[in-house]
Amino acid sequence: MSAGRILIVDDQPQIRRFMRTTLANSGYEVDEAKTGEEALEKVRKFRPDLVVLDVNMPGMGGFAACRAIRNDTNVAIIMLTVRNSEADKVGALDAGADDFVTKPFSTPELLARIRAALRRVPVSQSSPARLCVGQLVIDFAARTVANGPATMHLTPKELEILRYLTHHANQVVTHRELLQAVWGPDYGDQVDYLRVFIKNLRKKMEVNPDRPEYITTEPWVGYRFNSSAAPS
Repeated sequence: MSAGRILIVDDQPQIRRFMRTTLANSGYEVDEAKTGEEALEKVRKFRPDLVVLDVNMPGMGGFAACRAIRNDTNVAIIMLTVRNSEADKVGALDAGADDFVTKPFSTPELLARIRAALRRVPVSQSSPARLCVGQLVIDFAARTVANGPATMHLTPKELEILRYLTHHANQVVTHRELLQAVWGPDYGDQVDYLRVFIKNLRKKMEVNPDRPEYITTEPWVGYRFNSSAAPS
């Protein structure tokens, strides 16, 4: 039985060969693309569960390809970068990626990141398919959020963060608890990493993201979803 379908997108053939062999030996079905443009076509035809996408490619760059893929699908995305800079990490997450890996990377690290990106939080039978709080409407089934006339799509990890926070509404959820609940036990200290996801969720949910009413920060501790928030 296949562990999942993964599309590798990298302009370097040696990287593609290495990842194809590694992932195939781990039970994944694998396809590959050399450019962002080819990746968009392969996403439609191959229908992967996850895309491993290089940042630096000729033609359509990785960030642009990530945004284009994210506009059409909720497939999990991990971005590869040769630069271990905060700007690249933030750029990857802002483009809609679920995670990032810096080259050179080890096989165990890559496989762990893939498992975390493919990980899905179990949905409780008591979890609502739709939640309305004031003007905010969260449609978990459709993976959308709306606060007023605009409806915004959520990435897989944004959806799971929001589901976890709403399931623990009006409670403080610590950074570590939230990271480990959504990404798994290997995560817990990446507070800056989580902060980017919360920032993007606020952009989609809040009338004024700089003064959030639904997802509020408990300084040095974590976040709280306010189920009684009433926009002023």
